[in-house]
Amino acid sequence: MSDSESDAGDQTAGIEHFDGPVENAWLMKIPEFKPEDNPNGLLEESSFSCLFPKYREKYIKECWPLVVKALGTHHIKADLDLILGNMTVRTTRKTWDPYIILKARDLIKLLSRSVPFEQAVKVLDDEIGCDIIKVKNLVANKEKFVKRRSRLIGPNGCTLKSLELLTNCYVLVQGATVSAIGPYKGLQCVRKVVEETMKNIHPIYNIKALMIKRELMKDENLREENWERFLPRFQSKNTTKRNKPKVVKKKKEYTPFPPPLQDSKIDKQLASGEYFLTDEQKRSKKRQEQVDKEKRDATVQKERRERDFVAPEETNRRATKANSADTQLDVKSLKGKIAKANKRAAKS
Repeated sequence: MSDSESDAGDQTAGIEHFDGPVENAWLMKIPEFKPEDNPNGLLEESSFSCLFPKYREKYIKECWPLVVKALGTHHIKADLDLILGNMTVRTTRKTWDPYIILKARDLIKLLSRSVPFEQAVKVLDDEIGCDIIKVKNLVANKEKFVKRRSRLIGPNGCTLKSLELLTNCYVLVQGATVSAIGPYKGLQCVRKVVEETMKNIHPIYNIKALMIKRELMKDENLREENWERFLPRFQSKNTTKRNKPKVVKKKKEYTPFPPPLQDSKIDKQLASGEYFLTDEQKRSKKRQEQVDKEKRDATVQKERRERDFVAPEETNRRATKANSADTQLDVKSLKGKIAKANKRAAKS
């Protein structure tokens, strides 16, 4: 047995062997991939390029020596073209890890999406991955997209910070994308929260569920049970109400007979006698109708204008006051008051 085969056997010894199908793949321990596992290197050269926006040029230019140094440890060559505005990574003859080129591609993608180098370089580790979620196409309306994106960030970034603490991931909301860096299990939770937030589900529900799951993981008795009864259930309150029309048309009574045919334009002309008129007579009739209409409109306009100059009817104010005083005066009550006053005077 060769040395490489013995090393591979030692590494596979760390993997738990299961007789049946694996229910939880997260429990499997993956051995570390070392240079001794691939002593011959790669057969072909692979390369990836990524464009970056103009406003990131200054930062990328400053941190590019650090990028070259970090990729150099994995024998990956990195090139920066400021004229075309792109970054390129490619393998070399000394590259022994076939998957590291994909990690290097993710690194330059994150740098172009405003992720700082200190966070983006973590993606080169085996246990760390990245996920770039495109949220622009999840919401059609631009105003709704802006509101839901700000809801994901939260006031002063507290919602995003709590999501980072619960998932152990670095999350950055930039433009139309959400970049996440962290363990693969945390990236699944981040994607779920982001997509449901764009579907108008508040992130506080998912954050609360993650907090409950973290507490349940600490309990050994509940670790293997179903957690559905402990998790909060989201109920949508957006009930669709059908708008009733303003004018409700009543249904007509059913009759087996079809409705009568409406008179056509020729039938109406035959009934009025217009069909038999010549073209000159039709034109003169049309002109006469137009003149009559103008006269009617002129009279109506004249009456409307003269209405403001019509004097109101004058009334005699003194006569109206006397009539109102007579109507208001009650004779019987007045006689009763005078009689009571006379009796009091006689007694005294």
